Amino acid sequence: MLEIQNLTRTYAGGVRALAGIDLSIPAGMFGLLGPNGAGKSTLMRTLATLQRPDGGSIRFEPEPGRVIDVLADPRALRATLGYLPQEFGSYPRTSPARMLDHLAVLKGITSRGERRDLVAHLLEETNLTDVRDRSVDTFSGGMKQRFGIAQALIGDPKLIIVDEPTAGLDPAERRRFNRLLTRIGRDVVVILSTHIVEDVAELCTRVAIMGAGRILVDGDPRALVDSLRGRLWQQTDEGDTPPEDLGGGRLVSTALVAGANQWRVVADEAPAGFEAAEPRLEDVYFATLLDAGAEAGADAGADASTEAADDAA
Repeated sequence: MLEIQNLTRTYAGGVRALAGIDLSIPAGMFGLLGPNGAGKSTLMRTLATLQRPDGGSIRFEPEPGRVIDVLADPRALRATLGYLPQEFGSYPRTSPARMLDHLAVLKGITSRGERRDLVAHLLEETNLTDVRDRSVDTFSGGMKQRFGIAQALIGDPKLIIVDEPTAGLDPAERRRFNRLLTRIGRDVVVILSTHIVEDVAELCTRVAIMGAGRILVDGDPRALVDSLRGRLWQQTDEGDTPPEDLGGGRLVSTALVAGANQWRVVADEAPAGFEAAEPRLEDVYFATLLDAGAEAGADAGADASTEAADDAA
């Protein structure tokens, strides 16, 4: 279990990246959704002990009866942490086998035989055995991400953080990568930070939606989706603007379906010309950001929703 309480972080210029984050994250796949600028990467870097917050606490229980105060003892967390940032590098002209062996030494695995067995296992787990002696520089985007997960798994971590892992991957690579995350995320805490809603819907048993440095909502994705059931309506036509009369409802998203615009609206009753729509997690995401933008007196939530809709599509 990972417990985060009242975590804050303000950058130079008064930009408040974390505005009192409270989260309880159990073992399993946990999705952290939010548009660019929501504060997700700041939170991930803070959890990975790469930067300190201004205030708050982080406690992690890697095993029953043992609790790590992450801010007081970051080394203890690093010993049980696997981290895949948005961007990572490797030594030029170095094979994944040699690189993993080197990283295992840095993790404190001194036995040559133990490292040999570990490297073979990690390459097999990430489907990189056939390219074990190729330079990582020549890998495709999906292969590099699988190598990134391999290095994150060194040392049998109990907390794994992956930040925007499928951005830029083609659909086939993204599905392979997601299946890999599912396999490794059954008995440890895995935090998947992304703005791709579909990834979270496919993988995670719990989700939090973040915006403007705050947790806007968190819970079981199915329960969040069910909260919109019977209140979501859609209309598809070739017009460029949504209908003016939404029956008192709120337009939460616009998407292209076979070249036509599809308007999706949350309302207690169907607006004229609209039909019932099956809610999805992305509808919860868009509606949550829209509500957050309305509360702040701005339309940033709707803009972020549109951007996220394009990414999810």
